[in-house]
Amino acid sequence: MDSLSPENARLPENPLFVCVLANTETAYIEGLSAAGKTAKLTDYTPAGDAEVLYKGTIIDIPILPMTPPYDTPTPALITRAALQLTGVPHLLVNAGLRVMPAKEVPLVDIGGQPGLDIRGPVAVMDVEKAFNNAFKLGQELAEKHDFVMIGESIPAGTTTANAVLQSLGYDGNVSSSSSSNPLQLKREVVEAALKSSGITFGSLRDDPFKAISCVGDPMMVAVAGIAAGLGDTRVILAGGTQMESIYAVIKHLGYPTDSISIVTTSYVAGDESASFADISRELGASCYGVDPCFGDSCSEGLRQYELGFVKEGVGAGGAICLALMHGKTREDIRREIEGLCNELCKLGNLEGVMCEES
Repeated sequence: MDSLSPENARLPENPLFVCVLANTETAYIEGLSAAGKTAKLTDYTPAGDAEVLYKGTIIDIPILPMTPPYDTPTPALITRAALQLTGVPHLLVNAGLRVMPAKEVPLVDIGGQPGLDIRGPVAVMDVEKAFNNAFKLGQELAEKHDFVMIGESIPAGTTTANAVLQSLGYDGNVSSSSSSNPLQLKREVVEAALKSSGITFGSLRDDPFKAISCVGDPMMVAVAGIAAGLGDTRVILAGGTQMESIYAVIKHLGYPTDSISIVTTSYVAGDESASFADISRELGASCYGVDPCFGDSCSEGLRQYELGFVKEGVGAGGAICLALMHGKTREDIRREIEGLCNELCKLGNLEGVMCEES
């Protein structure tokens, strides 16, 4: 049995869940990200996720964070449910938001700026400054917690991840929040991005900061900095191929990775259009995919995850794994998520997302 499986994992005494939030203009490319009803509306997605994670519903954000065409619920609901069941506290980090959540939502700001289109000359500003601020945050967290799980919310993050992996010398397809992975479009965007910055495959293997600066996103900077600053504290990067790119950045910056693992959903780990397992093997990273069993859900929206919609985000796979570590069953977790789905979807009159018998 995998050492990262919930049955084998050691239960921490003082765990913390961290979610890093940011935007990138790369998400404005039509067809690239499914994390919003239109490309421009992806600006609202991380802020909406922050509100849902904090309160279980949207507050100021006028758009429910759902993925079309079936209004599949945001993975923030999954993470919220898992954290409620376990009582594990969470921390929200602003790494470069374009739209802010409600003022009542507490944020830790590391001084990052929203990312630019990676096809331009610069994708992320002041990378080293943001990394150093995040590193200090990681050091502070290490004094209080023996386990930190880090998730993220940034539309188009798999595309920027692909570009950074290519620049560091790792080949392979990344996953997608869409049921039909737009691989050709991603390849075209990544190719244009690398060309605009004069980057060839693996040419920035010894300069991860430049890789992020040229073709990355601000979320990467923050997660890498926090994880590196945590030192030998046990860390789980909760996500898929995006977290693999961050693992690669940490590794090539020269920081130890022995205490860092990656946990995602089975929907990403088993995504035949992506190369999650191959990339993790090449990185030498310890990875695990947890099966949420959403196919058994009474919610049509949740069942869409089984069909390839959304798949992961906001640390959902890791949060489910954390709940399982605490002795909760998949049925416990699913019922909690369904309850939150019903409450959230009543706001938008999204009956198809609610449980059919409710």
